Amino acid sequence: MGGKVQSGNLAHDSACSIAEGVRQASLVGVTQNPAGQVASNNAEITYARAVIASCVANLGGAGAEAYRSLLKALGTGGV
Repeated sequence: MGGKVQSGNLAHDSACSIAEGVRQASLVGVTQNPAGQVASNNAEITYARAVIASCVANLGGAGAEAYRSLLKALGTGGV
């Protein structure tokens, strides 16, 4: 899901930029096979959890629902 987040809240935007950098670094060299899919899913899960944490810490929880939905789609139950 990644991408640039521009909420206007500097702390949140910075946290999301860092999370996106980690997500991208995690995807370097990922192959297209079952193991690569697991690695890709894990990178997305880590990213979504970081963004949710930032939404809660910096935006009072606003904006977190899309990332909770992503987590549900990835099989974590939204957490």
